[in-house]
Amino acid sequence: MDKVTHYRTLVKQILTEYDNWAAGGQKDENGSYLVFDDEHLQYLWLFMGWQRGKRVKGITIHTRIKNDKIWIEEDWMEEGIANELLKVGVPHEDIVLAFHPPEDRKLTDFAIA
Repeated sequence: MDKVTHYRTLVKQILTEYDNWAAGGQKDENGSYLVFDDEHLQYLWLFMGWQRGKRVKGITIHTRIKNDKIWIEEDWMEEGIANELLKVGVPHEDIVLAFHPPEDRKLTDFAIA
């Protein structure tokens, strides 16, 4: 299996586990949703629903695969998807914390780009 296919599978697996955990087995008009775009290698876990008569929505995690690396564009989880990726064997140098400015990424243990 090539690297992109492997990383795509891992990201989708982790996001699916998060979604199942958040949903607690229930799906209604309020909840978490997965968006997997294999053509453009973009993967999102988001929340949509209604609170007090107002529409609410937000991206919890957004990742993409670019140049054989996993770019984490947004991550609002406490532990972070980067740590989950490390646990399943993705090396630090293949994870980009893209939510940090490029000049700050060199201060992390992860890839700059």
